Amino acid sequence: MPTLDFTGEERAEVLQTIRAAIHGERFVLSPRVKRLRSILAKLDPAPSAAVTPYRAPRPSAEPSFLYAKLRGVRWRR
Repeated sequence: MPTLDFTGEERAEVLQTIRAAIHGERFVLSPRVKRLRSILAKLDPAPSAAVTPYRAPRPSAEPSFLYAKLRGVRWRR
């Protein structure tokens, strides 16, 4: 398999063309788009994104209506 020796401009043009083909495709899960994305990943590997976890939920001030209903408590009007 021959290696591809692109200059910086050629490589940028190829990447731009692949991204445009992916963006313009109507069916994003088609085999063609999957193939183009794998080629794009080989030519321009993206750095791994930092995962930010969700904050822990705050405790409720009073029990919810559903909890009271499950316990059998009647609400006053």
